[in-house]
Amino acid sequence: MLGHQYRKDSKVVTNEAWLHAKSLNLTKDGKNVWVFDIDETTLSNLPYYAVNGFGTELYNATSFDEWVLKGIAPALPESLKLYKKLLRLGVKVVFITGRGESQRNVTSTNLKNVGYHTWEKLILKGSAYTGNTSYVYKSAERTKLVKSGFRIIGNAGDQWSDILGTNVGNRTFKLPDPLYYIS
Repeated sequence: MLGHQYRKDSKVVTNEAWLHAKSLNLTKDGKNVWVFDIDETTLSNLPYYAVNGFGTELYNATSFDEWVLKGIAPALPESLKLYKKLLRLGVKVVFITGRGESQRNVTSTNLKNVGYHTWEKLILKGSAYTGNTSYVYKSAERTKLVKSGFRIIGNAGDQWSDILGTNVGNRTFKLPDPLYYIS
């Protein structure tokens, strides 16, 4: 992740996502959305992992939450570029994250501070999903979006659980994440 290959791989995926989005004949009814994950998709936690073994140490939820509460995660540059292009195309953005509801304000502020200034929805994992996998939670939230009238034209995430399941959208885009895997 410290070399150039990670950035190159991210650029390939986001370029394909952009080509997909701009090839669509989109209606202008405000119902087209693109779903983004947050951690390792739009925001990078590399500074956290740099001091916590680059994924070689067991995950520590307490120390990770302390990191999140600092609100200093940088943007992943290629995802930010895609985000801005999608907005210019008239596509609305929805963030679905495994971060808890208690982290809403700091997550919102962090996103805005690094360039993600607007979105249709910021969906955080509430207590209703305690004990459910990320796969179940994210599928359920995408289903709610579709049932409320949105069309998911694209879905990007760094984990398979971000982009598999129900109502994944017209097309999914898996970004690289060499540090960890979430079921």
